[in-house]
Amino acid sequence: MTSKKRLLDALNHKETDKIPLDFGATTVTGMHFSCVAALREYYGLEKHPIKVYEPYQMLGLIEDDLRQALGIDTEGVGGRKNMFGIPISDWKEWRTDSGATVLIPGGMNMTKDGEGNHYIHPCGDTSARPCAKMPKNGYYFDAISRQEPFDDIEDLDPNDNLEEFSYTTDEVLDEFTEDIKKAYNTGRGVVVSFGGTALGDIALVPGLTLKNPKGVRDVAEWYMATATAPDYVKYVFDKQTDIALENLAKLKERAGDMIDVLFICGTDFGTQISTFCSTDTFRNIYMPFYKKVNGWIHENTNWKTFKHSCGAIEPFIPLLIESGFDILNPVQCSATGMDPVLLKQKYGKDIVFWGGGVDTQHLLPFGSPDEIREQVKSRCEIFGRDGGFVFNSIHNVQAGTPTENLVAVFEGLKNR
Repeated sequence: MTSKKRLLDALNHKETDKIPLDFGATTVTGMHFSCVAALREYYGLEKHPIKVYEPYQMLGLIEDDLRQALGIDTEGVGGRKNMFGIPISDWKEWRTDSGATVLIPGGMNMTKDGEGNHYIHPCGDTSARPCAKMPKNGYYFDAISRQEPFDDIEDLDPNDNLEEFSYTTDEVLDEFTEDIKKAYNTGRGVVVSFGGTALGDIALVPGLTLKNPKGVRDVAEWYMATATAPDYVKYVFDKQTDIALENLAKLKERAGDMIDVLFICGTDFGTQISTFCSTDTFRNIYMPFYKKVNGWIHENTNWKTFKHSCGAIEPFIPLLIESGFDILNPVQCSATGMDPVLLKQKYGKDIVFWGGGVDTQHLLPFGSPDEIREQVKSRCEIFGRDGGFVFNSIHNVQAGTPTENLVAVFEGLKNR
């Protein structure tokens, strides 16, 4: 069975020869660069600085030789600029505070303050206010709020929150089409992150590509706006969705049959113990637009739609299914109400679980290899029954994970 067929059968809830495996196809299913380096060394692959293709989370590029060694069945396409608007090209060396040498995009012109904190600037323009900060000796970047002061949200223009959403140019479409063709020719399942459909994703709300973001750009202010100014938020979502659907139609014309999975949205709806909002709020503010996007995709393509949401979201899973999502990630089994057996029994016929394979908060960094192998085996048995499961860790594999524990994951997947 080829990787592509293995993935497609699992997505269609069919039994496969083994459970399909994803690492690196999206920015929520990857690995910190240090983990990529450790695996390359373990498997005896060429040693060289790892390319950090997504600097926000410091994700390392999993190159084809490592994909083959791990048995990965997916190939991701995410555009040629990162979330800061910087081209992912012209690699240059950068030494981290931990002493590791990595490769970062050439246009990523970081600055450093007197305390040793590192800063990223929108589009690499150091004359603009920084949009993200990595504390000294830190592992990741955090978005910097550049919210302009305001007294009342009614004084703001919701169109300002649409500045980063625009109609896709032919140049960008050409780039995506070329990259999708390359991914298609690998024989793996093609997972595309096209952008524009992330409704209220809090990682993007601050406007990281914008030099002077306007509108509601502070994380806390945005969350409050969903309760105090729902019409403002719905206006943004409505206009954003219209732009996105026109862009998706253009993508479908050029590369439709080569795409298997489309990453739709990374908006989180759960904490460790509860949901962020009520089901009524979800139905009122988010669901109409999710239905519109998923409905168009299912009416016009064969793509499967991918929804990421961390946390205790079991009460929302029926709503995500009703909204038309085919795939749920990362399946945070350690959160309240997210028991694997319960999830598979209640929802396994209606949604694909992409993730949930191993806990990255507690077990993977702090457990023993034997405990990890056992959890991987157990999750495969639970989620993999009758298809509908793509193995991945619960969100990205984090910095500091011991090499022996990383290896234990893939040992546990043997004969999966």
